[in-house]
Amino acid sequence: MPDTVTATDALIKVDNLSKYYPLASGLFSRVRHYIHAVEGVSFAADAGEVIGLAGESGCGKTTTGKLLLRLIAPTNGYIYFNGIDVARIPSGGKLKAYRRQVQMIFQDPYESMNPRKTLYDIIAEPLAVHKIGNIVGREQVVADSLARVGLVPPETFMFRYPHELSGGQRQRVAIARAIGIKPRFIVADEPTSMLDVSIRTGVMKLLLELRQEYNLAMLYITHDLAVARYMCERLAIMYLGRMVELGPTEEVLQNPLHPYTKALISAVPVPDPTFKREAIPIKGSISRPVDPPSYCRFYPRCPVATDYCRENKHPPLEDKGDGHYVACYNV
Repeated sequence: MPDTVTATDALIKVDNLSKYYPLASGLFSRVRHYIHAVEGVSFAADAGEVIGLAGESGCGKTTTGKLLLRLIAPTNGYIYFNGIDVARIPSGGKLKAYRRQVQMIFQDPYESMNPRKTLYDIIAEPLAVHKIGNIVGREQVVADSLARVGLVPPETFMFRYPHELSGGQRQRVAIARAIGIKPRFIVADEPTSMLDVSIRTGVMKLLLELRQEYNLAMLYITHDLAVARYMCERLAIMYLGRMVELGPTEEVLQNPLHPYTKALISAVPVPDPTFKREAIPIKGSISRPVDPPSYCRFYPRCPVATDYCRENKHPPLEDKGDGHYVACYNV
């Protein structure tokens, strides 16, 4: 396992998590091919810890987040929450009880809310679903949640509709909805990527404050390495459904080991016209995730690949020291 935290002492632990989608050519044809959206992902997070998940669009970041919240069911693997495997909990009371402890902040604040409902209805809905409190109590929770995310006075916001708010205010409402039932684990799916640059820092600072206040574990999904550096204690890099590097954020960014991580960092612009970062040459474009070969996913593009990489299965994450894991035979 690429983590020394055991299933009993980590708040959430993922072991060899995979998700395959069947691909059929026709309505009644047999399924012969599968899209490997996520494969063999393993990591652990304790209460109060923020883990970043970074990579290009389509690499499986959001699918991983949805798997952890059981919005979609995994094909293989385990999800331990407080030492209990929740990967295969059937629909019903136990799954509902698990979802009370986990929440998601979606990327698009314009699409993640019902435009016909007031902010009160939006934030109070999880409370009603989980039968928390009465009408008077829920109104107080909604007011407190709005105030906590900076929408004050809450009475002036409570009965507005989403179209009356700016993008930043909508995302704060989404955060208020997530914290209203006091979850223990939150998946934040690029919550600032659709916001103006001027208000991103405020939202990120709010999330870090809530993490500390509620002792939340958080999976922060992003494609922006600068955001990951600000938000996360540890950072995982994904490529084509596979986790290729994992370690303390500063260590991964300052001392990247995997060729793909090096290429990602080399593409980050530097605010100094006199500084030129060495470009990492990688070949071609991202392969299709349909029935990928068993060898390293990055092999077709890797500048240091050898015949050994092609002749063996995808390399496992191995500790190279100080909790810095990499999936590469040539490191």
